[in-house]
Amino acid sequence: MAVTTVAIAGSTGSIGTQTIDVVCAEPDRFEVVALGAWSSADALVGQARRLHPKLVVIGDERLRDRVAEGVPTGTEVRAGAEALAELGRVADVCVNGVVGFAGLRVTLSAIEAGKRLALANKESLIAGGPVVRAALAAPGAGHIVPVDSEHGAVHQCLAANAGGDPDRVRRIVLTASGGPFRGRSRAELAEVTVEDALAHPTWSMGPKITVDSSTLMNKGLEVIEAHELFGPTYGIGYDDIEVVVHPQSIVHSMVELSDGSTIAQLSEPDMRLPIGYALAWPDRIGTPFGRLDWSTVRSLEFEPPDLEAFPCLALAYEAGRMGGTAPAVLNAANEEAVAAFLAGRIPWLGIAEVLKSVLSRHDGGRADGVDAVLAADRAGREAARREIERIAE
Repeated sequence: MAVTTVAIAGSTGSIGTQTIDVVCAEPDRFEVVALGAWSSADALVGQARRLHPKLVVIGDERLRDRVAEGVPTGTEVRAGAEALAELGRVADVCVNGVVGFAGLRVTLSAIEAGKRLALANKESLIAGGPVVRAALAAPGAGHIVPVDSEHGAVHQCLAANAGGDPDRVRRIVLTASGGPFRGRSRAELAEVTVEDALAHPTWSMGPKITVDSSTLMNKGLEVIEAHELFGPTYGIGYDDIEVVVHPQSIVHSMVELSDGSTIAQLSEPDMRLPIGYALAWPDRIGTPFGRLDWSTVRSLEFEPPDLEAFPCLALAYEAGRMGGTAPAVLNAANEEAVAAFLAGRIPWLGIAEVLKSVLSRHDGGRADGVDAVLAADRAGREAARREIERIAE
C-alpha cells in the first residue's frame, strides 16, 4: 500500500495534534510532510523535531527566525499567511485545522490543487460556503471529507447508501449532546454563569465552542455546514436537515433513505475516528479509535431541541435560508457575543438577543468572493458590538 502524504494546517491545535496521533498510530500508511501554525512557534518546532517534515510554515512572519533555528536540518521554513495557504497544495491530503478566516484560503488552495481536503475549519463553509461551492465546481477540483464527528458521521452514512444514488437520500439528522443546560427552561437560564456554561457533560473543548454548545449555536452552525457539504449533491435543503438531542453522544448523526431506513454511525466520542476516516478515505484505518464496549451501553435517548430556551438554533436556520453573506454575518456576530459573555459584559440570554438583532438588520449581500465574505464578517462584528454596548449599559 502506497504511503499517503499529509499536510497539517493548524498542527498545534486540537485537530492538528490528534491528526498526529492517528499518523503515529499507522506510520507505515501515513507520512506528515508539512506542518503549519499561526503563532505557536515552540509547539511547532517540537512537532517538527518529532516528525521531520519537509516543510514547516509559521503564519506570523515575526517568528520565522525563531522557528528556523529550532527545526531539524533539511526542513524548509516558510512564513506568512500566503505560505500557510499553500499547505493545501503540498500533500495527498491537507488537514485544515486552522481557526478563523485564515482557514478559508487553505481550503480554496487545496480544492484548486485537486487535493483531498480533510476539513475542520468552520469558517470555510459557514461564512465562505458559496465561494467554496464555486471552487468545487471547477474542472479538476479537489474534494472535501469533513473532519467533524457529525459531518464525518453523515459522510460515512451516505457512503453506506447502496449504489450511492442521491435520489435515495431523504433526510440528514444531526445529533446534539444538549450541552450543560439540557432540560432547562428559558426562565431557568436567565441567571446562568460563565462557569455553568463551560461545564460540558461530554466533550472537552475550548471556551468559545463550549459556550456555543450551551446555546446550541454550534449545532446551528453545523446545520449550515451540512447544507453546504451535502446539499448540492443530494438535493438536501434546510427542511431536510433535522437536529435531535442525544445526550449519550454515541450516535454521531444519521441519514434517512427513501424506503424509510435510517443509517447511523455510532462510536465513543473520539475525534481521531473522523480524522482517520478522512485521511484514509475511501479506505479505513486499522486503529479502532472510538471503539464501543456494548456491555456498558445502557440506553440511547433522543428528544427534540427546545427552540424557546435555545433560539440560536432557529436563528442559524434562518441565516442559512437567507443565504448569501447571512451565515458569515451570523458567525461573526456570534463570536463577538460569546466573547462578551465570557468577559461578563452580557448575560447568557444576551447572546441570542445580539444575534437576533444583527440578523434582522442584515442587508442580504451576496457572497461572491473572499472580499465579500470578509466585508460581511466585519459588518457582523460591528453590528454585534453596537448591540452588546446597548445591552451592557
